[in-house]
Amino acid sequence: MKDRFGRTIDYMRISITDRCNLRCAYCMPCVPRLPHSDILRYEEILRVVRAALGLGITRFKVTGGEPFARKGAADFIAALKAEPGVACVTVTTNGTHLIEALPQLVAAGVDGVNVSLDAVDPERYRQITGSDQAEKVLDAVEQCAKSGIRTKVNSVLLEDNQDQIISLAGLAERMSVDVRFIELMPIGCGGEHSGPDAGAALSRLKEAYPGLAPVREVRGNGPAVYYADERLLGRIGFITARSRSFCAGCNRIRLTSTGLVKPCLCDGDTVDLRALLRGGATDGEISVALESAVWGKPAAHGIAEGDVTERRRMNQIGG
Repeated sequence: MKDRFGRTIDYMRISITDRCNLRCAYCMPCVPRLPHSDILRYEEILRVVRAALGLGITRFKVTGGEPFARKGAADFIAALKAEPGVACVTVTTNGTHLIEALPQLVAAGVDGVNVSLDAVDPERYRQITGSDQAEKVLDAVEQCAKSGIRTKVNSVLLEDNQDQIISLAGLAERMSVDVRFIELMPIGCGGEHSGPDAGAALSRLKEAYPGLAPVREVRGNGPAVYYADERLLGRIGFITARSRSFCAGCNRIRLTSTGLVKPCLCDGDTVDLRALLRGGATDGEISVALESAVWGKPAAHGIAEGDVTERRRMNQIGG
């Protein structure tokens, strides 16, 4: 469906848990866990998905927290992919449990996997995440790429990982993966940290890859701008929420693990579907609530104006 600004909204990001086994400082260094009763059950999420399909939302991303921290995540992803009318299902994960889930994802026909990885050096990875699993995640990225699933690496641009930019880009030289650099957004703990913008990262990358040039390619559901170089098997991408707004073409809404629909990542306004789902609402009432969320989507995220009203952490929203 279209929102009040004429944008086509056909993509929903679904968080299935607020829990994560890593402790990245800009995301969730130390937060209390929500009780299980606060989290939508899988059957409740699928009911929301069916309502979304009725509104023309056919593309879905499963996120967390860390989605595979929740029991039954791979089974849920397979069920989502099997829903009639679903055009695309992708997953964002930190990669620490990806190898175990990969056979089910392949069997389900999952369309893509994004692995969050902010450093390839084990010590730098440990400093950022509090974990010693860098090698396991790198192995998971390689196995995922070899499986035939479209694989991307997402790296947040931080002051602490500028020395990793070239090494991260090198993954696209070693294997058929896209590496995307994401500007740090001032949401939750992210507002307490800083990082370079995409332009600074691109300048550094061009020193290593002088032939790096923009390409007009659609390589997923999101707003990334991609670059190619003859030495790279994959692409280098940039998601520029701070330095170059892409709100005019935004196509998404978000469903948090607690059943809140967020029309915009940076806006604190939500529509509570959990109350409806557990209060006896009809399918029609769920659809009307979703429609109202889409209609309430703001024109822009307000980062440049300092008008970010979202106060939740990213693990509570969904990455």
